[in-house]
Order: sequence, then structure tokens, then C-alpha cells
Amino acid sequence: MTKRSITTLKDSPMALAFAEAEAAGWRGEVPVGAVLVGPDGAVVAQSGNRVESQHDPTAHAEMLVLRAGAAALGQKQLDGCDLYVTLEPCPMCAAAISLARIRRLYFGAYDAKSGGVEHGARIFDQPTCHHRPEIYGGIDERRAAALLRAFFQARR
Repeated sequence: MTKRSITTLKDSPMALAFAEAEAAGWRGEVPVGAVLVGPDGAVVAQSGNRVESQHDPTAHAEMLVLRAGAAALGQKQLDGCDLYVTLEPCPMCAAAISLARIRRLYFGAYDAKSGGVEHGARIFDQPTCHHRPEIYGGIDERRAAALLRAFFQARR
């Protein structure tokens, strides 16, 4: 599947991730959404950030779907699963993605300040990283960045 087809499919995993991000924003959370797709192409888990509502600094969208996916599939390693996220994962989430053995990571906006994949810690490039997924960044980047910008402008 190409980047173009991911952004044009109405019910694509990235479209579902954007819906989760928008819902998170409406709840007062930083608008980030994530969707985990199983090896068979079915959605296994989806969520938006819940850091504020759960009073949990680790309740990032990625962490929530990895936990839910592991529970749903009954295994800690999610071999063959793909993760779609609206924002470049932070170092914590990137490390969890590696530990979960995610096959492919697709994300929207790059995060020059707090990213852990293409920016900052670059977790997958570290010699201590045991698994590196295929990475596809910048998918619907403008839309993802605009969603975040609007959220933070409204807070100021």
C-alpha cells in the first residue's frame, strides 16, 4: 500500500487514527490518535491520548493500543502488526514499539521537539535497540500538524 492510498481510503487505519486524535482533542487531551492493525489487516485496537483523563503520563495513544493489542491477541510481541499514529512517537513510545516487535510504523506529523524516531533520541538507531520496524513518516503531515497547532493555539 502506498502513502497516497493510505491517505485516500475513507476507512483507512490512518483515517481512524485521525478520528481518535480529534476525539482526544475534544476531551482536552493532546490530539494524537493511534490504530493497531493485525497481520490479517483487521483493526486490533484504536485509541487517542488519555494522559489527562487517566492521570497517567504513559497513557499516550501508542501505549494504549499496544497494551490493548497485546491483550486482544494474547501475546506480548505483536509480530506482523502495523501501527498508525498521527504524530511521530516520543522516545517512550518508540521503545515500546521496538519491544512489541511492530512490523511497520506509519505516522503523520514529525515532532522535532519531542519525537523519538526521526528526531531526538532516534530510538531505532541506537545499538541497544533490538528491533527496528519499517518506518513511513509524513503521512497526511499537514493535516496532523494543523490539528496539533489548532489545539495548542486554543490553549494560549
